[in-house]
Amino acid sequence: MSRAPGSMLVGDTLVVLVGCSVQKRAPATKEAARSAWTDTSPHATGFVTVNGARLHYLDWGGTGPNLILIHGLGDNPHVFDELIPALGGQFRIVAYARRGHGRSSKEGPFDTGTLTQDLRAMMDSLKIAKAHLAGWSMGGNEITAMAGKYPDRVDRIVYLEGAYDWAEPAFTAALGELPVDLNPPPAALKSLDAFRSWQNGLFFPAVADPSRWEAYIRDLVDVQADGSVRPVTSDSVAGALFKALTTNPRNYSTVKAPALAIYAETFLDVAHGDSAQQVKNSAWEAKHMKPFRAASMARVKRELKRLEIVTVPGTHMTFLFTSRDRVAEAMKRFLTGNPLTVGSASAGSSASHR
Repeated sequence: MSRAPGSMLVGDTLVVLVGCSVQKRAPATKEAARSAWTDTSPHATGFVTVNGARLHYLDWGGTGPNLILIHGLGDNPHVFDELIPALGGQFRIVAYARRGHGRSSKEGPFDTGTLTQDLRAMMDSLKIAKAHLAGWSMGGNEITAMAGKYPDRVDRIVYLEGAYDWAEPAFTAALGELPVDLNPPPAALKSLDAFRSWQNGLFFPAVADPSRWEAYIRDLVDVQADGSVRPVTSDSVAGALFKALTTNPRNYSTVKAPALAIYAETFLDVAHGDSAQQVKNSAWEAKHMKPFRAASMARVKRELKRLEIVTVPGTHMTFLFTSRDRVAEAMKRFLTGNPLTVGSASAGSSASHR
């Protein structure tokens, strides 16, 4: 995370958890880079100062039920730009950058309790009395804690590759044996073009059009005067965020709200690299992530009172793009349907209910 957006520190090793990219040819200065491109996503943008933090948020408006989207570690709310149109305008949607990320302030602390208070206070500031919550990856921490501590403020919750307890030792162990180097080489940070090329090849080869995540990229990095790029989250903040992520365990037992857990089929792109690399990727997935995913599913089935699980094609980093329509359909059906019933029949792709 200290050298690339969306990454984690594991001991002295830096690993990237969420892919990113850059635009084709950026001007040399930060100011010019930001003025040379227009975000076409139909949202308003603003800031609120709550709980000692200045939080950047995007508001797509809408007159339906409130839906708040929370991004992953090292990300920003623009990661949802692609998903939101597929939700069909049925919700009033807000997404925000948690402290330490994007254009929000970078001061800690970053523990789940503080981040949950940030969410509650942001809802107060925006006059949102109650909302559906959807969290990608690390965002699963806040939606779990919010639903448990403030049940009157939460309607339903959706885990977007987020129904994992990242504080489980099995996860840290898995990161320590990653078969690919997820850190950008120095050459990849020399320009936006170089950065995009490296990121696209490693994380998003299945997403042919990089403009689909352009706004997301622009809030991950700052363009320097010499044309190089620098992550907006510093090394020290990245380390503090990762420490909070891996030392704040989940408490699903307090959640009474109906929950939808959407899992991607794999964590890494097992087809990345040459044949030898692909063998290593598949072996790592089989040894670490397949059992961690199965154990995570078993746990949420035990501890969440009303739960639906859906599995979609894609990886932890790409499923919101490659399986966008399937994710959106599952969310719409779940958020607008009747309350879940224990033992109800399966529906959708690879779905199960409890």
